[in-house]
Amino acid sequence: QVQLVESGGGLVQPGGSLRLSCAASGFTFSSYNLGWYRQAPGKQRELVAAITSGGSTNVADSEKGRFTSSRDNAKNTVYLQMNSLKPEHTVVYYCKLAKNILSVYWGQGTQVTVSS
Repeated sequence: QVQLVESGGGLVQPGGSLRLSCAASGFTFSSYNLGWYRQAPGKQRELVAAITSGGSTNVADSEKGRFTSSRDNAKNTVYLQMNSLKPEHTVVYYCKLAKNILSVYWGQGTQVTVSS
């Protein structure tokens, strides 16, 4: 079965960096696009970055120049590099796979806390 396991979250000071990882299994990883989302309490989940099967990326306008995404098909892992973090980046980040309109999978999420 499909599994997505995020890691790499934690506490970081303002201006710091984190790299989130999403380890995937249960499907042909190299064939699918994946996405990074985040959700603040009481708000809808929003797309942060998407990466195609070929490695092309699209980052939300609000995070361009700050966030990047990459993938390692040999490790079945997708990454989200986050730099120059601010307190407002304190939310839960999720990895998503949409195989088709009916088959959507989410990881359990990883908490990022930006605080001094």
